[in-house]
Amino acid sequence: MLNLNIFREYLILFLIGGIVYVFIEIAYRGYSHISMFIVGGLCFVLMSSLNEFPFKIPLILQMVISCLLITGIELISGVIVNILFHLNVWDYSLEKFNFLGQICLKASIAWFFLSLPGIYMGNFIKSIFAQ
Repeated sequence: MLNLNIFREYLILFLIGGIVYVFIEIAYRGYSHISMFIVGGLCFVLMSSLNEFPFKIPLILQMVISCLLITGIELISGVIVNILFHLNVWDYSLEKFNFLGQICLKASIAWFFLSLPGIYMGNFIKSIFAQ
């Protein structure tokens, strides 16, 4: 049976992650896309779950894992949204160290640093539901 409190927790994490991701994109590029809401929600749920392991993951390692998760999800969503569906939501092909124009080193480094407040925010939200 589905625990309603866990469902609410992950729904809140998904919604907040999606909204924040879209706002980050709007602040950086001036626009966003609904697919980025889904990507952001998924990323935030996953990075917020890093503290659910039976062992403690050091904060810096959580940031590295979060950066890799976000970059990987951006690559997968980019291949689907931009390459398969030709929606051209973003294009990193002019950036140095890009892969298929869907991810680039500069964005991955930004996600590494942005993951720090994300980890703290996720932990705070999860602590509210733990009470």
